[in-house]
Amino acid sequence: MAGVYVHIPFCSSRCSYCDFFSTLRLREAGGPYVDAVVAEALLRRGELRGASVRTLYMGGGTPSQLPMPLLSRLVMGLGRAIDLSGVEEFTIEANPDDVTPEWARSLLPLGVNRVSMGVQSFEDGILRAIGRRHTAAQAVEAVNRLRDAGIGNISLDLIYGLPGQTVESWARLVRQTIDLAPQHISAYGLTYEPGTRLWRQRESGQVVEVPEEQCLEMYRLLVDMLRESGYEHYEISNFALPGCHSRHNSSYWDDTPYLGLGAAAHSYDGRIRRYNPGDLQQYIGRVMAGEPAFESEELTWRERYDERVMLGLRTSRGVDAARLREDFGDEAWRYFTREARRHIDAGNLMMEQDGRYVLTDDGIMLSDSVMRDLMWDD
Repeated sequence: MAGVYVHIPFCSSRCSYCDFFSTLRLREAGGPYVDAVVAEALLRRGELRGASVRTLYMGGGTPSQLPMPLLSRLVMGLGRAIDLSGVEEFTIEANPDDVTPEWARSLLPLGVNRVSMGVQSFEDGILRAIGRRHTAAQAVEAVNRLRDAGIGNISLDLIYGLPGQTVESWARLVRQTIDLAPQHISAYGLTYEPGTRLWRQRESGQVVEVPEEQCLEMYRLLVDMLRESGYEHYEISNFALPGCHSRHNSSYWDDTPYLGLGAAAHSYDGRIRRYNPGDLQQYIGRVMAGEPAFESEELTWRERYDERVMLGLRTSRGVDAARLREDFGDEAWRYFTREARRHIDAGNLMMEQDGRYVLTDDGIMLSDSVMRDLMWDD
């Protein structure tokens, strides 16, 4: 199986914390960009090597900013370029204020059956401070509109550690999210990425970073509340009701090949990583001239080993030691199991009966250091 990711870089404004590639040039560049993505799909469909495409994911940017005629043109064009008849999960990201009743009703006819929505917070003051366009009321209304339109798989994104957020307000946010009963919840700790507006605000003293210990308390609270409400904690930042995990995102964590289309999109076939330029004009120009836009690098076996360990430990499936030995040899297996032993003794790791190594609840809190120890040390 394989997945296809399509990057839609258009936004109407930039959030203060975001460092993803995005542009405000939808009006002038939307049509040419859609045509370029379809052209790229035709150029690169051979990279799928005949594998059946099971997941299609449109991320951004803000895909819901794309006018419905352009979105339809994109989906139809992709369907002509690549066989999408086997797609089981078609996700589109959305901002709550873009979810009109008309937009929501247009999704199912296009094949969209999952919507991932960036809520981030239910405090209007915090939403304004980080540059979000929607209000808490609009987020609730958007969930209802999607359900009314027949979208039965909704994921909501949250951020903890936002300036001004407290443990108490975070607990209320998590409870509000649970009450909305989404099938999936992603929650990420705020990071201050260099060059973003939020990073500059912290550097100038305009905002104060939430202490790490308080962020850890928020994370523990999140895990406990979601588990009590029936959500499975299947990846460090991701929770789902039974059977509702993100199949597309899971492909990133289990070595499933995926093809990335669009400016700044990445692809991976198990050995070679390809990445498109984060430059709209360069991307459109190269693709429309019939040339692939990507640069590429072949990962060494040690880099692939490190990725297998890091990504595996992020998930509830953990790292399969037998598969690690089969794919990377006895030396790598001995290194991994030796380093794992002291973390098992410390209570950070446990070995399942089927030979998989999985982080414990305590280990998740120390995941970065555990992963560093288990990755290859030159």
